[in-house]
Amino acid sequence: MFKNTLFQINLNARDPAKELRIFFMFAPLDAIMLSKNEIKYINRLGLKKYRLQERCFVVEGLKTIHELLKSKFILQRLYATESFNIDAKLETLISESDLRRISFLKNPNKALAIFKIPQIPLVEEKGLIVALDDVRDPGNLGTIIRLCDWFGVKQLVCSKQTVDCYNPKVLQATMGSIARVAISYLDLNLFLKETNLPVFGAFMDGENVYNKKLPEYGVLVMGNEANGISEKVAKLVNRHISIPRFGELQATESLNVATATAILLSEFRR
Repeated sequence: MFKNTLFQINLNARDPAKELRIFFMFAPLDAIMLSKNEIKYINRLGLKKYRLQERCFVVEGLKTIHELLKSKFILQRLYATESFNIDAKLETLISESDLRRISFLKNPNKALAIFKIPQIPLVEEKGLIVALDDVRDPGNLGTIIRLCDWFGVKQLVCSKQTVDCYNPKVLQATMGSIARVAISYLDLNLFLKETNLPVFGAFMDGENVYNKKLPEYGVLVMGNEANGISEKVAKLVNRHISIPRFGELQATESLNVATATAILLSEFRR
């Protein structure tokens, strides 16, 4: 490996000269080439196993990165094709080709950051809390986090089977809202057993939410995309609510969990 302050080039590559030409074609003047170990480390953070092991996660997209830089999340390293004008010790300027190597997106957007996973916050029994029972789709979880931010829900509790909130696809869908919502993974059954708040759950045969006066506080439980709220959790829900169907044929089986969450949160805040 040849190094100086301006670049690094792998002399063991099949065509180091070509690699060097590509690097200078797309790189900022003071960029460096990432080592294989750095690329491997970043790529591994796409898996939950390694995120938990390293206590770090990857964020992409200028908006999300800027949101987290302004939050309590601690930056470990920023890789960008243009400077963010932050502490030089935390920033590495790289080429667009290297950004593509470490990105989890089809079309990388100028930067990728690694932040430290914070300690799991204690749940405070106040206000409105959203609880997720085995939500598996990253896009759904990311959208629900964003909805919590929009409707002023400061706490989101998730069953241990729910998709990891630090999954790159989840983070992309939050558009930075993860910076303003406290997320806890816990034994959902135990949490619902011990809470003193009223527990609402979305069920097909529940009471019409449009005919019900909802409080400003409580726990709103949303279930799995395919199976809804599990039987064990359902036994702990003491207020069943539903979103009525208005279609003439009544043929739609259910709503997407994120869509249903949006409608119910809107009713809680109305």
